[in-house]
Amino acid sequence: MNSFDEATLWERLSQARQVPLEPAWLGEVYSPSLSLDLRHALCERLGMLAERGWPHIHRLLEQYGAQRELVLSAGLCHQPKARDWLLKQLEQDDDFGIQTALEALACWGAEVPCSVISDTLNHPSQQRRLAGLQLLTFHAYLLNDDELLQLCEQPLQDFRDPVVIETIRVLQRRDGTLITDRLAALIPNSSDAIARAALLALGCIATPTSQRWLLELSQSLPEGERRQLACKQLGQQFRS
Repeated sequence: MNSFDEATLWERLSQARQVPLEPAWLGEVYSPSLSLDLRHALCERLGMLAERGWPHIHRLLEQYGAQRELVLSAGLCHQPKARDWLLKQLEQDDDFGIQTALEALACWGAEVPCSVISDTLNHPSQQRRLAGLQLLTFHAYLLNDDELLQLCEQPLQDFRDPVVIETIRVLQRRDGTLITDRLAALIPNSSDAIARAALLALGCIATPTSQRWLLELSQSLPEGERRQLACKQLGQQFRS
């Protein structure tokens, strides 16, 4: 494809509201030789066509292999056959391909086996763990607090702040005592960023247990930002 051809394709995409795009056309014009942005735009459109898009996505995957934009469109189309194809990709010996498949599976988290999520959360890669936490976001409602904490324990002990902070965000959607206690335990000895995320989580949980922890931390933490934030979060609990 030359630049004129790409300009023509962009113009056609811009007219999609007036003249709906057909999946066959999207599949026909896609090529790995196109610019990255255009490939992603075509594949996004294909994914949005759901059951009409998946047969063409699958054909392109067979033809060109697991191109990142095609794999992500498989997740976007949200078809059971696409989900099964993505799960199959997790068996491949290809870290990049597995990572992309996990990202595409995020919205299928509730239907992804718990063993897959556990393996992903225990993988040493930061990106892999973050992808696993995205899966867990959709899977968590199937778990009780103890089961959720067990899955989250390894990423909570991660030495990288983004992993721990994302784990806190998953946990703060619950208000059970076990989870509240675990979040509070992070605050005294973690990095400033993690401590801040955990204190904000306690403030969001807003139960008698979280309030008790905020009161205790507001008195026991050394003078400084953490103590001030604990006091602030505690004060917000009792605003009218």
